[in-house]
Amino acid sequence: MHVVQIQRYKRVNSEKFLDNRLFATCSDDTTIALWDLRKLNTKVCTLHGHTSWVKNIEYDTNTRLLVTSGFDGNVIIWDTNRCTEDGCPHKKFFHTRFLMRMRLTPDCSKMLISTSSGYLLILHDLDLTKSLEVGSYPILRARRTTSSSDLTTSSSSSGPRVSGSPCHHSDSNSSSEKLMSRASQREGVSPRNSLEVLTPEVPGERDRGNCITSLQLHPKGWATLLRCSSNTDDQEWTCVYEFQEGAPVRPVSPRCSLRLTHYIEEANVGRGYIKELCFSPDGRMISSPHGYGIRLLGFDKQCSELVDCLPKEASPLRVIRSLYSHNDVVLTTKFSPTHCQIASGCLSGRVSLYQPKF
Repeated sequence: MHVVQIQRYKRVNSEKFLDNRLFATCSDDTTIALWDLRKLNTKVCTLHGHTSWVKNIEYDTNTRLLVTSGFDGNVIIWDTNRCTEDGCPHKKFFHTRFLMRMRLTPDCSKMLISTSSGYLLILHDLDLTKSLEVGSYPILRARRTTSSSDLTTSSSSSGPRVSGSPCHHSDSNSSSEKLMSRASQREGVSPRNSLEVLTPEVPGERDRGNCITSLQLHPKGWATLLRCSSNTDDQEWTCVYEFQEGAPVRPVSPRCSLRLTHYIEEANVGRGYIKELCFSPDGRMISSPHGYGIRLLGFDKQCSELVDCLPKEASPLRVIRSLYSHNDVVLTTKFSPTHCQIASGCLSGRVSLYQPKF
């Protein structure tokens, strides 16, 4: 194993390449910056729109729309087709309380949002060009991923019938939701930007409540990866959920649900801090912060593809390798997209690069 220590970088939370030269970064100063690899001494432009820390950047290559989310609860769309030195045109696309992380599936057909209240939101048949004002999206249903009987939410209601629901809704928009839902039923299709509200199964007691601090997606769109922290004790879990595609149960029912396939309990070192985990580029391994180091996890000991080793019931992830080089709690880890390298960053700001040998 070869480890390289590199210098500390401040304030940057996430980055995303838009093409082979232009990339975007977001930070805790509430801004997003666009950069050009050919001239890194100055920003292309700075984007203002969030009012709190910006934590995620996603990008739709088809529409060239940049999507960001922050702790202000907002998901904002930026039109990079019309960028100037003063910024990009933008609009608020979605808002939810307790927002933690936002991701787009590789084909940009769904948006997933995790919350500190334990809910996972899925926007189906995603259309980023369509502005979603408060209460204008049809609600599909709110449910636990483990329950065979769903907590069904009527499409004509103003919000999911769940205590502490993370979504803001307006009664004034209930009539428009009824019209949208009735039209969808007549057409026999699920409407664009339909919202599904889930409470993912987490090992252990069901009633203790969980904060979904980290959210990642399988590079082939097969599954989602969550890091969950208990609200009532020190337990933390890494969980993998398979996307289950199928025909709608009702015209306005979701065509996708999640099933817990793999899990592992994590070290509770550094309680209260968010630990970012990730899939490898081929989706066969998971790199997860574990105390003062990281663990490489697989679906089995042979690092098989997820689809080749799906269990009938949820099974533990396998520890392939443990790597430790930090003197502080590791908060983030990432695979190189092109080389056999893994990076990890700790609370004190140090970054390590690993070249594991198996």
